[in-house]
Amino acid sequence: MTSHQLARGPGWRVYDVVCTAGPQDRPFEECHEGVSIAAVTRGTFQYRSSVGRAVLTPGAVLLGDAGTCFECGHEHGVGDRCLSFQYTPDYLEGVVAALPGVRHSTFGVPRLPPSDRLMPLIAAAEAATGDAAALEEIALTFAGAAVALLAETGPAAAPSRRDERRISDAVRRIEAQIEESLGLADLARSVAMSPYHFLRSFRSVVGMTPRQYLLTLRLERAAVRLRQTAEPIATIAYDSGFGDLSEFNRRFRRVMGVSPRVYRRLGGSKPFACRPI
Repeated sequence: MTSHQLARGPGWRVYDVVCTAGPQDRPFEECHEGVSIAAVTRGTFQYRSSVGRAVLTPGAVLLGDAGTCFECGHEHGVGDRCLSFQYTPDYLEGVVAALPGVRHSTFGVPRLPPSDRLMPLIAAAEAATGDAAALEEIALTFAGAAVALLAETGPAAAPSRRDERRISDAVRRIEAQIEESLGLADLARSVAMSPYHFLRSFRSVVGMTPRQYLLTLRLERAAVRLRQTAEPIATIAYDSGFGDLSEFNRRFRRVMGVSPRVYRRLGGSKPFACRPI
């Protein structure tokens, strides 16, 4: 595992963490030095802490209290990448104090599933990896958004280990073939599950349906390309798997709050646009 510090400030740090472990590597116990809120951007892995266990997929957010021991395993595939936001407990307490209706700064669950409310922030963080000023704003806003969303999230039913493995395989296929049209029946058949059981298990493991997840990944990657390249918007839309430019524009505006053209023009001056849909 390699960890590269992207930015830091009083009470917060941001790291780009890349892991190359696979099924042959045994997990080992680690400890969160500070409060961890880490966005998974590539790969899948299993995360275990004192508050539970979960499969982490791209778009999901790992949660860890300061001083909590944990393990990360790669039973279902090789490698992952995360943008890890680390906070001191006092810093997060200050964030919580400013959120109406939120009383706790500790985490009772190991992760947040992929969400349209967090995706704009994750995309902005990926696009701003060389901009310390933008990352400072994102770090603060990401902490608030994650804690607020956690306060609204109820406990999820625990899937079986076998179902976790099969859904992880499906997630990795979606990630590798993100621009292709992957039907529910085809995905279910590829992991030897009935469509109904696959849909129910996918929602339990990932936190949304396969189609919702595919669209979320496509929009997140398109948003990063809009900020990092000068490629035509139509090219980015089609490369991301959207066969219709108007559909891409409509979905992008609904999730990101502005059109792709405005999002690109704003650049670092507006690194986030967090709107529920």
